[in-house]
Amino acid sequence: MADKKSKQENTEQTKKAPGKVAKAAKKDSKGAASTPEIKIATRLADTYKAEIVPALNKKFNYKSIMQVPRLHKIVVNMGLGAAVSDPKILEEAVKELETITGQKASVRKAKKAISNFKLREGLAIGAMVTLRRVKMYEFLDRLINVALPRVRDFKGVSDKSFDGRGNYTIGIREQIIFPEIDADRITKVVGMDITFVTTAQSDNEAFELLQAFGVPFRKKEIKTA
Repeated sequence: MADKKSKQENTEQTKKAPGKVAKAAKKDSKGAASTPEIKIATRLADTYKAEIVPALNKKFNYKSIMQVPRLHKIVVNMGLGAAVSDPKILEEAVKELETITGQKASVRKAKKAISNFKLREGLAIGAMVTLRRVKMYEFLDRLINVALPRVRDFKGVSDKSFDGRGNYTIGIREQIIFPEIDADRITKVVGMDITFVTTAQSDNEAFELLQAFGVPFRKKEIKTA
């Protein structure tokens, strides 16, 4: 009888304060998992405020510090034409994209039918993730310092991929450059496009911003006579 009464009291207490219990559990799990990401994001954010902002403000002589460009978001996109004939390719790619970015991916569908490619309207042909704030900085740090240096014969990324509006896109040929992906377990090597969306008003400003963050642009060769 005592045990039954004790269980009933515990049940009643849980019902009275479910919000507090859930909140405490959420806080513990979130705090333990996100600490490294927060440290990285804080470091990069501090570098931006303390070093990058003053440097860009001096270089471009802005009238207001609010005009200094900043990194708004990073969009990672996988185009998977092969998924038309094999849906499992898309399933695996979505899992890999979520593993790489640490965020749930959204499946992209065809907007119109193209008979030559056996493509039907509404057919899933890709996956995309949009990163902001903490996850954006954490991904940027891993991309620059871990993933890109793993590219074979890497000499830097091209400075020709700006879109004229201050945004920049890097094309990655193989997802296995990210250490989170086990090369022995993948079924198909796929690439991705990584787009840096900035608030810069020109490509030159965006270039200086990304270079200040550490994006390894390819050094231009000096021609000698």
